[in-house]
Amino acid sequence: PIRYSVAEEGESGSVVGNVAEDAGLAPAQLSARRARLLSEDGRQHFRLEPGTGRLVVAERLDREELCGQSSPCTLAFELLLANPVQFFRVEVAVEDINDHAPVFPEERVTLKVLETSNLGSRFPLEGARDLDIGSNSIQTYSISPKNEYFSVDFGTQTGDAKYIELVLEKLLDREEQAEVDFSLIAVDGGSPPRSGTTQIHILVLDVNDNAPIFTQKVFIAQVLENAPEGSVILRVVATDRDAGVNGDISYQFSQAGGQSHSAFEIDPMSGEIKLTKPLDFEAAENHELRVRATDGGGLSAICRVLVEVVDVNDNAPEVMISSFSSHLPEDALPGTVVALFTVRDEDAGANGKISCALEDQLSFSLRPAYKNYFELVTVSALDREEMARYILTVTAADAGSPPLTTTQTFTVDISDVNDNAPVFNQTSYTMYVRENNVPTVLVGTINATDADMGPNSKVTYSLVSAHAAEQPSCSCISVNSENGDVFVLWSLDYEQVRQIKVLVSASDAGSPPLSANVTIHVVVVDENDNAPLVLYPSQDSSPPSSELVPISAEAGYLITKVVAVDADSGQNSWLSYHLLRATDPGLFVVDAQRGEVRLRRSVTERDTVKQKLIVLVRDNGQPSLSATAAVSALLLSDFSNVHLPHSNLATEGEGGSLTIYLIISLVFVSLLFLVSTATFVVCKVCKRKELKDGHVLYGANNLQSSLADAAAAGTLPHAYCYEISLTTGSGNSEFKFLKPILPSLPPQLHATGGGIKNEQDFPCGTVTAEDMAPDNHGMLCAEQLNSL
Repeated sequence: PIRYSVAEEGESGSVVGNVAEDAGLAPAQLSARRARLLSEDGRQHFRLEPGTGRLVVAERLDREELCGQSSPCTLAFELLLANPVQFFRVEVAVEDINDHAPVFPEERVTLKVLETSNLGSRFPLEGARDLDIGSNSIQTYSISPKNEYFSVDFGTQTGDAKYIELVLEKLLDREEQAEVDFSLIAVDGGSPPRSGTTQIHILVLDVNDNAPIFTQKVFIAQVLENAPEGSVILRVVATDRDAGVNGDISYQFSQAGGQSHSAFEIDPMSGEIKLTKPLDFEAAENHELRVRATDGGGLSAICRVLVEVVDVNDNAPEVMISSFSSHLPEDALPGTVVALFTVRDEDAGANGKISCALEDQLSFSLRPAYKNYFELVTVSALDREEMARYILTVTAADAGSPPLTTTQTFTVDISDVNDNAPVFNQTSYTMYVRENNVPTVLVGTINATDADMGPNSKVTYSLVSAHAAEQPSCSCISVNSENGDVFVLWSLDYEQVRQIKVLVSASDAGSPPLSANVTIHVVVVDENDNAPLVLYPSQDSSPPSSELVPISAEAGYLITKVVAVDADSGQNSWLSYHLLRATDPGLFVVDAQRGEVRLRRSVTERDTVKQKLIVLVRDNGQPSLSATAAVSALLLSDFSNVHLPHSNLATEGEGGSLTIYLIISLVFVSLLFLVSTATFVVCKVCKRKELKDGHVLYGANNLQSSLADAAAAGTLPHAYCYEISLTTGSGNSEFKFLKPILPSLPPQLHATGGGIKNEQDFPCGTVTAEDMAPDNHGMLCAEQLNSL
């Protein structure tokens, strides 16, 4: 400890010492480290001058008020430096000055002395009391004026008890002098000395030669401080050998100077001492009483009564906060001091022994600092997002039975640090926009939240590229930086782009900012904005081709198949086919799903040779879009000499020339047939049976089925007659191509009568002279075709 001494009664502001210098500190450190003085009782007898580091008196010091008769009188306190925490023990001894004069308990004392008293008889008196101590206390007693009967004797008995007695120096004679008066003077050792005086009046009594005698010189009693009012704590006993009135004893308190016995009362007859109010161990641990026993003749005796107050646990611990930080950043390191406090208990022994505990808290702990000081510190990392406020309860309990406790609550608010990045409510977003949308259409909203607070939780959105060096992937997408609304800036076409993928970043406003990315898929929803496109039959060919239909074809005969596509998707691309218009609507039927054009009924001779159909192709959109396909069909009874490489027999413009070609061809064939019949009539009859057993030519039904299958694959560009082997009842109309029996000649050859120029005039292979010989099957094919 740093020790000083100061005289009592010093003026406020008196310098005690330079505590900064004695503590090894610079005066500037006192302010920087927030130095202050702390005392256990909370009273500030001294103050610290931060600028100079001097310790000065804060108020007038009265040693007798502070310490009573205790010696030495020391005032202890701590010099606390808060940053960092450091303690210095300081003790100041208050020196006594002679500021009190001796005081007798009574201004006049009357003593009754028997005239038969022997020389040297002693008569005890109550001594004077001086509040000062040491040399400033009472040093001598004297009698003034001096007389021949009495002298004064004083000293110290066993147990530091001081006594003062009058000593009889000369025998008394009541008849000669019934009363003796003089002054008793007490003088202390101060400089200058102080004195006190009391008047002594001696009454000389007639024969009562035995004074009361107490059974004990000192009576001792122990009383619990919570003993109720009226409790008997002790009984004093004195005896007197005299008889009668001279032997009757009464008891009363003999008041010592400055001491009050208001807490006790004594029964004058029995000597029982009782409590008049509860005692307080913390106010006074001991009480000293003096009891005088007086007999009927006026003789008396004095005894001491010591009352020891026994402590009970009636004071709960006290918690006094010296320093407390109610706000703490969440990134505070473990071991950070949150609060500094001290505990005390006015009880003694086990009742004043205190322990502290922190209730149900894992992030904070208590750490002893110095004497009864404790520090509340962090022990682990803090997270404001998990716990924004801690309510810490410190319980101080003494060791009494039962123990008493005191709780102190510390509320610590955790301030936010930007330690959480924004989090999207979805791992990715899929948004839909219809094609042909209006510009700047809102397609959806993204949302990210940040667990931080204040600016650290304010989220802004922006488009970013997948790589830092790249630009954002699509400039047609925009994101509102404040609320996350996603817009498509211009109209999109499903047929050009079906999906857009962008990367969006969400950043908070912390320092440094934290961010998170999410992928947005913008799916373009198709609309029915594309009409069907007819692929077959081609609508832009000039002139358009025609489909050949044999007159013998029955109902269900496949004429052709309309093939169309739609650039849209989904149900917008589902196509259906409908017969919109036809030369003979009752003759044809169109499959709504496949687009196949078939005969509704069998062809009759009354049907027009040239048939023109308009097929409507319609999609399933809302509203639906459509296209038309023109189909021409030629109803023929004979395909042998029909060759339409680049003409459409069904068109109105070329109908006349086609008829001429057909007539010429029929005439030529008829003439050839007649000549051949006349020449080879015999051969034909002979070989008829051979033909039936070996090769079977198509009949009407078989030829119709073959033509239908061929028409399903496309337009028949050339007319041929084939020798075909086919099993009866073939369901899928499979057939095998053999070499041609009779080639079809171009119209130019029929018109000019020219011969075959080269092999290119026969699309399906080379025709030799042997193939054209009469002994082959050419005549049979021609005859069979004529019959058809």
